[in-house]
Amino acid sequence: MQHKNRLQTIVGTLILFLGYGILSAAPQAELIPFWNKSNEANRATIDHRVWQRLLDRYLDANHPSGVNRFDYANLKANDKRQLKGYLNYLMKRDPRAYSKAEQKAYWINLYNALTVHLIVKHYPVKSIKKIGWFGFGPWDKKLVTMKGQKLSLNNIEHGILRPIWRDNRIHYAVNCASLGCPNLAEKAYTAANTEKLLEAGAKAYVNHRRGVRFKNGKLLVSSIYHWYKVDFGGSDRGVIRHLLRYADPHLAKRLRAYRGSIDHDYDWRLNEF
Repeated sequence: MQHKNRLQTIVGTLILFLGYGILSAAPQAELIPFWNKSNEANRATIDHRVWQRLLDRYLDANHPSGVNRFDYANLKANDKRQLKGYLNYLMKRDPRAYSKAEQKAYWINLYNALTVHLIVKHYPVKSIKKIGWFGFGPWDKKLVTMKGQKLSLNNIEHGILRPIWRDNRIHYAVNCASLGCPNLAEKAYTAANTEKLLEAGAKAYVNHRRGVRFKNGKLLVSSIYHWYKVDFGGSDRGVIRHLLRYADPHLAKRLRAYRGSIDHDYDWRLNEF
């Protein structure tokens, strides 16, 4: 019995160590060349009205916590079918045939709709990290096949969105269904509104305590700025310069005066009602 308990302790420690390593070492932006094509002459748009209807029905964008909440528990059967149908519709499109602006909105919406679909499929679940093995989450699981290419959430974010657009505001757009995450936008992304939504998402997150706050005089930021520091200037000062772009006056004053190190944390609890 003693030997068995010791073995369980060793295995548990190894799992925790591996899990910490995976969450501490976020994926690098490595381009998947297959998707780095576009047709700028194509003026056609991709229809995201189904996704918008689902957001209108199930997303609370005025929650008193300041964190948008999704009503996973009460998604009706017909709306589950609508969500699946929307994903199938997106998978049948070839984003490379559209303009880069249309593609950017397409990939963000696909990522967010896939995440919601994952949570609904496994609900009730207290955290997206509970989906998958040993609390590592579902990010490397191949979820869609498009043009013969199997893609995971990590492929979409780190193999397509980050390396093609090189826009650190992508981190404010893709949603991981967690309280610590930037808000799931109440509007479906389109080529016409992407810039506005990215700016609004960045400002809302930086000025909410889950993005940036001071605790006992110490600057505490979201772990997003730690995991993806390379996208935010590559240093603590680079992160602060980025935050200053969006910080409200009071926060900006404190950030300019701050000279200490930066701590970080993240709340993985589900962003449910």
